[in-house]
Amino acid sequence: MSLERKDEYDHKAWMKKKDLTPIEATFLTTLIWLDKRFRIVDYLELLETLYYRVNLQMPKSHTEQYNLDNKFWYWYPLYTLGLFSTLAYVVAAISGALLGFYYSPATTGDPTTAYSQIEFIMRDLQFGFMLRSVHRWAAQVMVAAVFLHMLRVYFTGSYKEPRELNWLLGIVLISLTMVFGYTGYLLPWDQLAFWAGQIGVEMARAVPLAGEWVAQLLFGGFTLSQSTLQRMYIIHVFLLPFVVTTLIAIHIGIVWVQGIAEPH
Repeated sequence: MSLERKDEYDHKAWMKKKDLTPIEATFLTTLIWLDKRFRIVDYLELLETLYYRVNLQMPKSHTEQYNLDNKFWYWYPLYTLGLFSTLAYVVAAISGALLGFYYSPATTGDPTTAYSQIEFIMRDLQFGFMLRSVHRWAAQVMVAAVFLHMLRVYFTGSYKEPRELNWLLGIVLISLTMVFGYTGYLLPWDQLAFWAGQIGVEMARAVPLAGEWVAQLLFGGFTLSQSTLQRMYIIHVFLLPFVVTTLIAIHIGIVWVQGIAEPH
């Protein structure tokens, strides 16, 4: 997009030659006025180019290129799993941010306070039960969609050259999705969360050589305490959202550059 001044064009004379309806004339007059001040037509042309590039990368282009007469039409719903998992992540992020207004890990040394806050959200807060349910179901849908998305990529051979890097990035994302689910699972601090946390401690301690160090870093010790809840909260709310959002943006950007790997 050049910064040079555009050539003047007599738009009014051009409009007089056209048989325009009042609505069309108003629209064009407004567009011309905005274009002279904000160069809006240039941005509309960029959006038009963007639109055509997106459509060139849709799975249908493969059937058109090889004249397959849509023989692979039944594959197409599977190509929405990536978008579906991203939408589930957005819903979980928004609902989680709203829950953050009413939940915080206990700061008095007694982690059971977190459970009392969950009870308040579920029983006393208006629409609290619905809000937490939306967050929980969005998280579960995201896990399922990401898993099915990875299966689709594997069985359609979409991980092969030149998409190896994006496949590895997808493995990192599904691993972080599991961590997301686990850390959120511990935040209510109920019986399920407590014993899931205890299993996590034992698994961390089983890591060769660095097991005890990993358990102390992630769980604050070998037994569950306020430090455990605090660490899970920090990882779930402050660390993972930024990391996962960045990696998703990179993942989608690579798909944008390389195009969608269609079934062969």
